[in-house]
Amino acid sequence: MSTPQILLTGARLALAQPRRDLLPEYHRWENDARTILGYGNQFPQSWEVRDGGWERQRANHQYPQFEVVRLDDLSAVGMTTLDVNQYVRTAEYTVVLAPEARGHGYAAEATRLTLDWAFHLGALRMVWLKVLEPNRAGITAYQRAGFRNAGRLRQSGYWLGRPCDEVIMDAIAEEFDGESWVTATVTPPGPPSPSA
Repeated sequence: MSTPQILLTGARLALAQPRRDLLPEYHRWENDARTILGYGNQFPQSWEVRDGGWERQRANHQYPQFEVVRLDDLSAVGMTTLDVNQYVRTAEYTVVLAPEARGHGYAAEATRLTLDWAFHLGALRMVWLKVLEPNRAGITAYQRAGFRNAGRLRQSGYWLGRPCDEVIMDAIAEEFDGESWVTATVTPPGPPSPSA
């Protein structure tokens, strides 16, 4: 397994470049029954489809993906994605965690790191997501990261085979407060030097 290329470091986690050699792991996470339930999907994606889409995804600058890495052992624990609309400087956000990494509070920190990148480096003005209403753990993690409820799509999703509402949440750059790992590492410019 290759060493992760760390892009942004947080408290317990970091964002890194996705690694081709970890594609089988990503595919395993994405096809876990709880992931499929949380996304509202009904069926798994075949390996051939996932493998065939790797290069296309990596070359798409409007679809940046970040591997989520645990800092204490540099193991990959998840993936976050921004589906960017360049025309209006917004993006849809998604996250997937490895089944064994759930329940440790990683979703909130991974989401916050991705928002930090989106607002301070990606120059996005708003990031939004949809989450199935019965997914209370997901909603709580997103709220802890800085998302707010923005509305709902009635009966537009499925949870355990039954229709359910999808909650729409958003975060905007002006309201992104608290700790920023991006701005904490940047030294603001000093006052201009007096001219002679």
